Amino acid sequence: MREILPRVRDWLCDGTPFAMVTVIGVRGSAPRQPGAAMAVGADGQVAGSVSGGCVESAAYEAATEALATGEAALHTYGVSDDDAFAVGLTCGGTLTVLVRPFTEPAARAVLLNLVEAIGRSEPVAAVTVAGGSGPLGALRLVRPGRADGTLGAAGLDRAAADDARGLLAQGTAALHHYGRHGERRMDEVSVFIEAFTPPARMLIFGAIDYAAATARMGAFLGYRVTVCDARPAFATLQRFPTAHEVVRAWPHEYLAGTEVDERTVICVLTHDPKFDVPLLHAALRTHAGYIGVMGSRRTHDDRTARLRAEGVGDADLARLASPIGLDLGARTPEETAVSIAAEIVRSRWGGSGRPLTELTGDIHRP
Repeated sequence: MREILPRVRDWLCDGTPFAMVTVIGVRGSAPRQPGAAMAVGADGQVAGSVSGGCVESAAYEAATEALATGEAALHTYGVSDDDAFAVGLTCGGTLTVLVRPFTEPAARAVLLNLVEAIGRSEPVAAVTVAGGSGPLGALRLVRPGRADGTLGAAGLDRAAADDARGLLAQGTAALHHYGRHGERRMDEVSVFIEAFTPPARMLIFGAIDYAAATARMGAFLGYRVTVCDARPAFATLQRFPTAHEVVRAWPHEYLAGTEVDERTVICVLTHDPKFDVPLLHAALRTHAGYIGVMGSRRTHDDRTARLRAEGVGDADLARLASPIGLDLGARTPEETAVSIAAEIVRSRWGGSGRPLTELTGDIHRP
């Protein structure tokens, strides 16, 4: 949903009616996951995608119908591999989407609060009735300390808010089922919960040309990018215009004092022992999900020996992606940034990194 927020905000502010189509369920091989969204304005303009192209026309028609009727609706696209093309979902999976018109002032006000909270990088969850006996499309916003809006029943509001706050820790989306008053282990009301946490961080150490290309790639992937280098002449905003911040500090000192969690990726591009060794000591004390280190095979072996000499064990050394990146034959800074990004994506989702032509089975895995 994040990619359509600028257009949605414009429509909310200038009074344009629109409808939103949100993926709330996926079965089998499907190109987009729950939370993917497309918005259709009353002027016919479109933002976003729910399927990568194969059911966009049908979703567009469903959105225009919702605008005409003012009613929310559920639609399912795709059945099986043999006849999926006739239905529209060529990859053979099944998508369930919720279509909601945003024409009423109250609903638009709640959605604007959501858009602005995401824009401020505040943790917030959108909780929506997505089926059953509840008011389809009803929207409630849940933050760590408060909630706004209602799903139609106080007990349901409380139960869904509890689950939404749990999902805020991961920034994920899920479909939950309750009794009409929030009872657990019942299936009278379906509620789609989409949690928006602040973007994951990409910390790049070493203000070199490869760092500039990696910063551009990190911002493209949705990370909040920080570039850090101790050299004032190199660590400048002019050299890294796509970074969210540029820090002039000794890398290990900065890392020891900044926030790092399991979603954080660290790219060490300095390949200089006086920076690398103390920085990697600090990095291995964090819960960062990915630590990649640039350097030749010789540099890698020398760096590993220095770390071992300072007491770093095999388990910690195994956390390092060194040399950084996948083997793509990259030469330029931009190509190298692509190889780094590919390794980060593989690390996040558990892909093999092999060509799809060498593999069988579903392309879009759960």
